[in-house]
Amino acid sequence: QLQLVESGGGLVQPGGSLRLSCTASGFTLPAYVVGWFRQAPGKEREGVSCISINGGITNYVDSVKGRFTISRDNAKNTVYLQMNNLKPEDTAVYYCAAGPSRTKVIATIDAKDFGYWGQGTQVTVSS
Repeated sequence: QLQLVESGGGLVQPGGSLRLSCTASGFTLPAYVVGWFRQAPGKEREGVSCISINGGITNYVDSVKGRFTISRDNAKNTVYLQMNNLKPEDTAVYYCAAGPSRTKVIATIDAKDFGYWGQGTQVTVSS
């Protein structure tokens, strides 16, 4: 069974940090571009970050640049999202997704390009 599982979400105060993990089972995650998305209540799903197969190319939405870092450990079949200096507007359910290795997929971080999705993990930033 092909599956992505996110972990690491939780409640954190503004300015705090969390590290999300995305682990694959049933398929080889190193063969895919991986993206992180988030969806806040009443809002559309938003592409947050994306990483190439070998980790050499990354992309971020402007609102998280300088605060979030995406990385991957292909030996562990896992992708991470380190989130620092969290803000209340970062509150959302965060999803990881796997997609084909194409330049456009990394450049646009469009949910329509990703075929495999996890179930999501809640991140709440509040004092």
